Amino acid sequence: MSYVMAMAVILIMVALGALLVGAVTTVSGSARFDHPRPAWRQHSAAPGHGVPDAAEEELRLRYARGEIGREEFLQRKIDLER
Repeated sequence: MSYVMAMAVILIMVALGALLVGAVTTVSGSARFDHPRPAWRQHSAAPGHGVPDAAEEELRLRYARGEIGREEFLQRKIDLER
């Protein structure tokens, strides 16, 4: 009977550990989107245009968060490129 109890305790510890790892991964994953990308990781939509400016980056973030639709995103992007 003690063997079964020991296995049950080990199984519970493994399950709690998996829950803890999942919670930490979820929290650290969601925190990443609050910070802008480093300059060396940014890219522009068209080659040769360089690093997007702050307005274009904000536009991309608003589109990614679903605050604006595709049509509005494309129109504002065209306006910014002028």
